[in-house]
Amino acid sequence: MTEETEKGLMSLVHQNPWEALRQFTAARIALGRTGSSLPTAELLKFSLAHAQARDAVHLPFDSQTLEASLHELGLGTLTVASAAADRTTYLCRPDLGRKLSAESREMLSQQPTKPADIVLVVADGLSSKAVHRQAVPLIRELLPYLQQLGLRVGPVVLAHQSRVALGDDIAQQMQAKAVAMLIGERPGLSSPDSLGIYMTWGPHTKRLESERNCISNVRPEGLDYPQAAFKLAWLLEQAFVRQLSGVNLKDESDNPALQNKVVPRFKLES
Repeated sequence: MTEETEKGLMSLVHQNPWEALRQFTAARIALGRTGSSLPTAELLKFSLAHAQARDAVHLPFDSQTLEASLHELGLGTLTVASAAADRTTYLCRPDLGRKLSAESREMLSQQPTKPADIVLVVADGLSSKAVHRQAVPLIRELLPYLQQLGLRVGPVVLAHQSRVALGDDIAQQMQAKAVAMLIGERPGLSSPDSLGIYMTWGPHTKRLESERNCISNVRPEGLDYPQAAFKLAWLLEQAFVRQLSGVNLKDESDNPALQNKVVPRFKLES
């Protein structure tokens, strides 16, 4: 293609007046148009993003590699599975992803009874890619806060074919006072590797979604690890003080007057 031909084709694309704003966001804005359709380049980018999102959903959960990395942090681990036997069942039957398989329930019941203050659950959810990339760096940032709070941390539970509510079932079996579920979020077209955190006080299988606190979009391009770890630690401290979570516990971690033991380490070090 000659330079003249390329310039001619480019002249067919009508640029969007918001074009200059694209430098500030990964959102799909100001795509332009050719006639009544997207430009070919943008259509190809959309197709690639859609394929990456699908791949993130179907990528198998590599819990063994995560287990080795967590052991390097000095953390014990347990591996469980939900009642969804495979990925297809998991996607078609969300209810089965919310409860433990019979084998996993039996395994947890046979563990030595050492009630923990907090159990961390690392779950594939709808993006194993997010868990593979974000979970260990986040936990590494979180551990100093947990030590500062003096919380007893149980073994990290690696959960296959998991929905958010599976964390309640796991924590109830382990007699934990609180649970933090680190789970792969539904992939977006610009974020196939976004991690979500769901914290619940007094977890049990009858908990409502409104009784959890959510921290979303944890990844370097979104909410980075130091900020996410601080927010989770602040919520945990307040949950143990107030003995609640969810809509009755607002995230006011940015208010210095409400920071007790937990203060943002990343600000102090900057």
